[in-house]
Amino acid sequence: MTRRAGLTLIELLVGLALAAILLGAAAPAFQQSLQRMRLQASANDLQAAIDLTRSSAMTRGAKVLMAPLESSGANWQSGWAIFIDRNGNRRPDPGETLIYRHDPLRSDITVTTRFTAGSAPDYIAYNAAGRTCRADNSLAARWGTLTLTQGDQARSLIINMLGRVRVCDPKTEPSKCASAAD
Repeated sequence: MTRRAGLTLIELLVGLALAAILLGAAAPAFQQSLQRMRLQASANDLQAAIDLTRSSAMTRGAKVLMAPLESSGANWQSGWAIFIDRNGNRRPDPGETLIYRHDPLRSDITVTTRFTAGSAPDYIAYNAAGRTCRADNSLAARWGTLTLTQGDQARSLIINMLGRVRVCDPKTEPSKCASAAD
């Protein structure tokens, strides 16, 4: 008697049941990993924009600002713009030189800020020397922290008074993530 190769219906069902159990166990870890990657990508976008603001100020030999696109200037989730603020209102207005514009972040990512000079609207400014400054005074330093949060994950972008940016995870590196504005 020759045996035919193949699976019985019971063997196939047991295999499918095991695959479903393994997939069910792996799905939450996959979701968490995906969330962590999305948050890191948003932090990288924000850091790249800050670096572009700094390098643009040094290249142009003039003050360059980065600010939220939202009309009140307080909501970074709505996206941001890098521009030369000719009228001094810390907002990207029509007719001003627009260097870069970033689209809105995902709706589940929130951004909070804390700067040494916390006047609204929110902004980041660099002078021609590549140092952080106030919008109304190129010689007065202004530094701080932007924190992106998604679920239980967070990334902080800390800008020191020299204008350098570092990214850290407040959960895993609490001592390194102390606010620059403190």
